[in-house]
Amino acid sequence: MVNEVRTKEKCPRCGKGKVVTDNNTGETFCGDCGFVMTDKIQEIGPEWRSFSKEEHEGRSRTGVPTSLAMHDMGLATIIGPTDKDATGKPLSASMKSTIERLRTWDSRSQVHEPVDRNFRQAFSELDRLKDKLGVGDAVIEKSAYIYRKALEKGLVRGRSISALIASALYAACRDTETPRTLKDIGNASNIKRKDIARCYRLLIRELGLKMPVVDPVKCVARIASKAGLSEKTKRKAMKILKQAEEQKISAGKDPMGLAAAALYVACVMNGENKTQRDVAEAAGVTEVTIRNRYKGLKVSLQL
Repeated sequence: MVNEVRTKEKCPRCGKGKVVTDNNTGETFCGDCGFVMTDKIQEIGPEWRSFSKEEHEGRSRTGVPTSLAMHDMGLATIIGPTDKDATGKPLSASMKSTIERLRTWDSRSQVHEPVDRNFRQAFSELDRLKDKLGVGDAVIEKSAYIYRKALEKGLVRGRSISALIASALYAACRDTETPRTLKDIGNASNIKRKDIARCYRLLIRELGLKMPVVDPVKCVARIASKAGLSEKTKRKAMKILKQAEEQKISAGKDPMGLAAAALYVACVMNGENKTQRDVAEAAGVTEVTIRNRYKGLKVSLQL
């Protein structure tokens, strides 16, 4: 058998047969006379096993890690896909159909409550936004935490689940200082920017969230890569923004507009051939904003 291991050791009783270890029953016995030396031996094989439906895919030591972005936090148990009993023997046809029926009811019973159905819908949308926006796991976990708090306070009732999960994601991006704008999240979720902003204000007010001010320096890399600017220009823009922050002229200004203006100033100083329109399109702001910020930076920093 596959689950039997034969060793070179001889049987202590008959002295002829080889010692055989059965991994299913946990017994060590003689291959000739059948003398059982030990039973219930400790598992000596590898710890990993498959937690997915395919037997040899996704092998690991444990199951899926717990996560707030799952409707059951990854704590629900499932009836395994292998149709074998505890000793590794295949199940009979009647038992196989019984287990299959139990498996179906087990999966159905996990989303029985309305709250679970709400979470499942919201977090499947969150998973889609994660792929579209390219944000990290930390941002997704924070989004799920904010959404759970909103549901706890009854803020979801009478409002769109999609709009509320999108606003929770924007709040998480602001909190973790990930440079994603309302426009980006609106485009990814196909929801109006105004609706997301309304839900975001509601979350801030009702949950008492304190959001840090976005650092314009963190927006530079994103705009520069979109506009195809050089590393030299990018570093110059960062230096300009740091000077602006020291002189307190960046307060109250849109971080994306300020970063775009600093990049345009750096382009002019380094002789890089980029127009205001090129930088504005990459930043998602208007040319007028760049002109106004450009004038302010030029006068204040005497460039």
